[in-house]
Amino acid sequence: MFLGMAAGVGKTYRMLQEGHAELENGRDVVIGLLETHGREETQRLADGLPLLPRRRVLYRDTELEDLDLPAVLNRRPEICLIDELAHTNAPGLEHAKRYEDVEDILNAGIDVFSTLNVQHLESLNDRVAELSGVRVRETVPDAILGRADEVILIDLPPEALIERLRTGKVYAPDRVDSALNNFFKIENLTALREIALRQVAEEVEAKRLVTEPHGAREDSIADAAPQAVGERLLALVEPYPGAQRLVRRAWRSAQRLGGPLDLLWVKPPGYELSEDDKRSLHALRQLASVLGAHLLVEESDQVPEAVAEVAAQRGTTYILMGRARPARGVARLRTPLPQRLMELLPGVDVRIVADRSRRRERAEP
Repeated sequence: MFLGMAAGVGKTYRMLQEGHAELENGRDVVIGLLETHGREETQRLADGLPLLPRRRVLYRDTELEDLDLPAVLNRRPEICLIDELAHTNAPGLEHAKRYEDVEDILNAGIDVFSTLNVQHLESLNDRVAELSGVRVRETVPDAILGRADEVILIDLPPEALIERLRTGKVYAPDRVDSALNNFFKIENLTALREIALRQVAEEVEAKRLVTEPHGAREDSIADAAPQAVGERLLALVEPYPGAQRLVRRAWRSAQRLGGPLDLLWVKPPGYELSEDDKRSLHALRQLASVLGAHLLVEESDQVPEAVAEVAAQRGTTYILMGRARPARGVARLRTPLPQRLMELLPGVDVRIVADRSRRRERAEP
């Protein structure tokens, strides 16, 4: 996987270079799909590599072109180069997303080289929106990156990328001003670069812990055992759009702690879901599926007790929750939920997750 902080850093170019190197080493290499975006140097580098024709799909009187999955599987190369992993496929194809095509290709025993920008990782979706003000719509599960045998970071200083943009090496001239005034601001690129560097470092560390010889890890495991063994996280959610932000933050915490993530909604007895609730609950289920979390729904009017029971059953060591709404009336006399959970679960950490999207609102006069 060739990972970058943004478009234009050179991911596709490096992928093609590696494709040529493998071809010279005698391996059967083909380009399954290439996006040059009009970059002449990228197109020239593709010369000499076999290229599979794109698949044409008619959708609403418009002809779309996409990866031809059946052609790749029939051709059965040793290595297939597939650009822009986060792409959404044309309607009517075998899969909705290109990364799902890649999974089929990998399962067929074909190696894949692909490209991805860090902002397309599902768990970073909220963070990128907070940094850049742009909500990325095309995402891939983080597990796809974790499956890669090797993640190669294509790094470029933000100043150099902006210069490439200004000279027409990233987008067409009519898109340059808009890009500079929006996503390609120096502060955005600096933050994205930091995220990309940290992401690759985490991937390397995760693979090191998995692949190190047993003997080499004995001392470090013994030292870290009280903190690292048996961690399991539980995030308290409700069916409303803001819950997805909490889920992504919880998943990132679960990755750092090396434990599985459960999601729990304590549903009031007899609660009738509105249409908005149903849509939000469906979105939560989809997000849980993408991230590999488990969504649980328990019906109870005693929230602390229900959470404590589930936590005990699941072996939870860490509970995450959003900031509670201000209590009113008699509810103001009750013990706040975080404090009550700490009383019921003395061995479990409880964390209130801040809503970072509100920082700008508080900062404005």
